[in-house]
This record gives sequence, structure tokens and C-alpha cells, in this order.
Amino acid sequence: MAKIDITNLRKEFGDGGEQIVAVDDFNLTIEDGEFLVFVGPSGCGKTTTLRCIAGLEDVTSGSIQFNGEEVTDKRARERDVAMVFQNYALYPHMTVRKNIGFPLRLSTKRSSKEINTEVENVAEMLGLEPLLGQKPKELSGGQQQRVALGRAIIRDPEVFLMDEPLSNLDAKLRSTMRTELQELQQKLGVTTAYVTHDQTEAMAMGDRIAVLNRGELQQVGTASEVYRSPTNEFVAGFIGSPSINLFTVTIEGDTLSGPGGFEYTMSDASLIKDRDRVRVGIRPEDLNLVVGGSIPSDVSVVEEMGNENFLYAYMGNIDLTARIDSQIRPEEGASVTFGFDEDDLYLFDTETTEAIKTKTGDVDANYDQYVQAGR
Repeated sequence: MAKIDITNLRKEFGDGGEQIVAVDDFNLTIEDGEFLVFVGPSGCGKTTTLRCIAGLEDVTSGSIQFNGEEVTDKRARERDVAMVFQNYALYPHMTVRKNIGFPLRLSTKRSSKEINTEVENVAEMLGLEPLLGQKPKELSGGQQQRVALGRAIIRDPEVFLMDEPLSNLDAKLRSTMRTELQELQQKLGVTTAYVTHDQTEAMAMGDRIAVLNRGELQQVGTASEVYRSPTNEFVAGFIGSPSINLFTVTIEGDTLSGPGGFEYTMSDASLIKDRDRVRVGIRPEDLNLVVGGSIPSDVSVVEEMGNENFLYAYMGNIDLTARIDSQIRPEEGASVTFGFDEDDLYLFDTETTEAIKTKTGDVDANYDQYVQAGR
């Protein structure tokens, strides 16, 4: 398998005229056997980064190394990578058997018997044995996705690269395939870089998540780290569903004052000392309906989700979202107040957008204690 080191990567598009910077000063190490997910909005540079790793895009500047070996200028076929594309890219005139075995027929001198044995082993792993004689048009989306995976697996590459491979599937199948992909990657232990625009998918799948925006790497960490301790306001707003509530407040001493009558007195004002304003963030699950809370609001919509309700409200001209108990359903137009714990409060600099305060508490340490206690 491979450890991937990306150093000062820059990729520009354009000939002679205005240059478009797709990836800028990108630095990242993907550890051997790691499942790393690139996530961000459309146009953030995640697919371009993946294609640079694959050798499908020339690098403007910077370096890419596999296990310490420079591969920046090597062609894709010289890098020992296998890529799974969003549209699966199966050969319509070939059967499943021939689609899976095609890479071996193309790049090795193995006999047909040896290739068929490998194909059947991969098909068994992916549950495709009954479909080996069928063609792509006869398969469902999930089955086609498995064939594309099989074609990548049979090469036994150092690196898997996956570009939104689940985006064409319906929600239920996407969830199922998400789990299967994780189990498969863990079984094979292949270094994997995976691209998605779906932050829920990223959090569920990745050993670590790399969050990109406008061609720049914003933060790398576990799902818990980027959710609880975002490095800036963009990461806080992009990671989490429903999205974090964000608004600007003014500071007078130890008191935060904001739109719609928001007022909160900090027990620890050291972080806001010498500041006039700050951006406040509160995640929907951290808002509690209480009498006389700090956030007066008017209910607009309550969405019943079965196990919980999403409450949408207005605090002055600011939209708020809260996740509340499924048994609680205020009427539309009702006036309510929310409370929250100071530990759950996020604060961001109004100019740089960098985090001043994030959630306190060490989840990983609590988990370690749980494991050490013998479950």
C-alpha cells in the first residue's frame, strides 16, 4: 500500500488569458491504509486534487509522492492507482466478467484461466457471481457500482481513488453501499482517497476528512474534530446537518447582545476581552426550549422527522434551526425562548472568520476511558 505526501500543490487552468486557480498551496499526508474523504461545495477543488493524485491532470507546481517516491510527472498508468468514477464508466458491450477482468487483460500477460479465477474471486467478494454473464444495461445502479469497484479491486493497486461513486444511487441504496465500501476498504487495507460533496457521507465514511473551499484546504481531522472543533466559520457552517446557527453580536463587558433581543452573559469572558463584535455559532441540537431563555424566537415551521423534530424559527431577522424532542411541537407563530450551555457555544472572529472558541470536552478521551474499562 502507499503513503501519499502532497506538498504545495497548485493547479491552474487557462491558456494565455485569465488563470483559474483550482487548487492552491495544498499540503496533506494520506497515511498508508487510510480512508480519507475530500469534502466541500461544488468547485472547491476536491475532484481536481484527486485527478492530480491519479495523474489525470498535470500539476502547475508542487509535489506528489507515493511512499517517498516522486510521482508528480509520472503518467497515470505508472502510478499503480485505480479510480472509480461517478458514472462508473463501464463498457456497455462487455459482460460483467469482461468488465471486471479488462484491466488484467490490458496490463498483464496472465492466461485467460488465471484472469477468470481472479474475476470470480472478486465477484464472490462483491456478491456479483450470478451477474457475471450480464451486461451493464441489465444491472441496477448499485450492481453497476459494484462492477466498477470490482474492476478497480482486481488490479490490486496501491491506491484507490473514488470520485463521488455513490451520487447516482437513491438514498437507501447509497446508505447501504456506504457501509459496504467502508467494510471493503477495511478488509483490503488499501489507501483510499474519496471525493464527495455530501458532508454526512464524509463524516460517516472517513478515517479523516479534508474540508476544501475555493481551492484551499481548510481543515483535516476526524469527523468529531471537524464537527466539534472547526478551524473557522466555513468549516462550522459546512459540516453538520442541519447547519449551525450563526449570527453577529456586539460585546459590552462580559455580555453578548444580538438581533431580536438576544442577550447572554459569559461566565468566562477572557476569550472576548478587547473585542467589540464576534460571530456566535450554536448547533441545532444544542438549543433547548426553556422558559425565559436567552434567545426569544417566533416559530415558523416544525418538521416531524419521526425520532425528532426540526423547529425553524425567527430571532428578529435571523433564521434559527433547533433539533427538539419528537413529542414537542409548538404551533406556527408561537413565541418561544431557547437556552444553551456555554460549553456548546462557538465564537468566530468577525474579520478572519477563524475560531475563537469551539465545543469543550474531549470525546476521544471519553471513548478511550470506555475502552479501557472493558466496555
